[in-house]
Amino acid sequence: MQHSPPPAARKPPDRLGTVVVALILLALAVLGANIWLNMRGAGVTPGFGFLAQTAGFDLSENLIPYAAKDSYARAILAGLLNTVLLALAGLVLATVVGVLMGLVSVSPSPAGRVVALLYVELFRNLPKILVLLVLYVLAVRGLPPVREALSLGPFHLSNRSIYMPMFEPDPSQIWLLLPLVAGALAAFWWGRRARRIKWETGRELPVMPVAVALLLGLPMAFALLADVPLVPTIPAFERFDFAGGARLSVQFLVVLLTLGLYHGAQIAEVVRGGILAVPTGQVEAARALGLTPRHVTRFVVLPQVLRIVIPPMINQYVNLIKNTSVAIVVGYSDLMSVSGTIINQTFRPLEMMLITMALYLGLSLLASSVMNRLNEALRARSARSAP
Repeated sequence: MQHSPPPAARKPPDRLGTVVVALILLALAVLGANIWLNMRGAGVTPGFGFLAQTAGFDLSENLIPYAAKDSYARAILAGLLNTVLLALAGLVLATVVGVLMGLVSVSPSPAGRVVALLYVELFRNLPKILVLLVLYVLAVRGLPPVREALSLGPFHLSNRSIYMPMFEPDPSQIWLLLPLVAGALAAFWWGRRARRIKWETGRELPVMPVAVALLLGLPMAFALLADVPLVPTIPAFERFDFAGGARLSVQFLVVLLTLGLYHGAQIAEVVRGGILAVPTGQVEAARALGLTPRHVTRFVVLPQVLRIVIPPMINQYVNLIKNTSVAIVVGYSDLMSVSGTIINQTFRPLEMMLITMALYLGLSLLASSVMNRLNEALRARSARSAP
């Protein structure tokens, strides 16, 4: 005779939590109503209609076409793209520096460990604003002026910018995204195939050279076959500044170096902790099997370290994205700089603060979501490969 399972015990309602949430919502409602009444009393009608008005100010640099006659909305978009570029470059630089210094900090070399220790302790215990200002003063005072720029072929370095060759922009170049995406997908497929062949046969196929060839070769071949114009433009000095080519401002480079060094020190400590968490018996066993130190690091240590360090790395990446706002100190036209200028011109601090907060929140949530998905994928792969 089968007996039905006993009914699940009902959880008592969380009255305290409900009361706390209700009080928070009530406080936000009172605050919003108070702000609304004060703004109406001052003759200001809240709203976002000002975004369609003419901005009337220029940006020091921008990734999309922008002029003072454009709207505030386009100025915000240009500042947001500058922030995204700075964040992506900072994430790459901080990760490379942090991983390298983390490896050096546990290397057998005493001199290397001392250098890593000094680097980490220096940048972990200094305010990032101070690091930024010191680097900016060194760049402005230490680099030559534009007329005396240091030149290495078509590359020129001054206390204003780095000038480099660039392809002349053309609307038809947007089609190069198709072969670029195709090359990325082909490189991804080749990497997975190479790993499967190595797992099944032990034969190691080249991955990085093939990926680079696909990412560069397919767009170049498409440009030649489809006659997409790729006309190089070389920077040349004209009167007061260089004309032609592309440039990276000193402000951008200084902020990038500050974020890379500062957060690289934080990431180095995360990587060092992850390496020390790997059992030494596995490293000794790999060496006993005849693996070289490079292969031990690549195939034994780093795969395990990656699964360990991703959760704390998420915090570092999100902090780096938020800390791009320090660029306003040296006049880089990022999202914070554009927001401040718009507030001074339109006297719309509440609306612009809400927009800026929402954009930074979106960038941070996007980064944390991507890293969390990567972490889940690595854990799932580790669970499938476990005996």
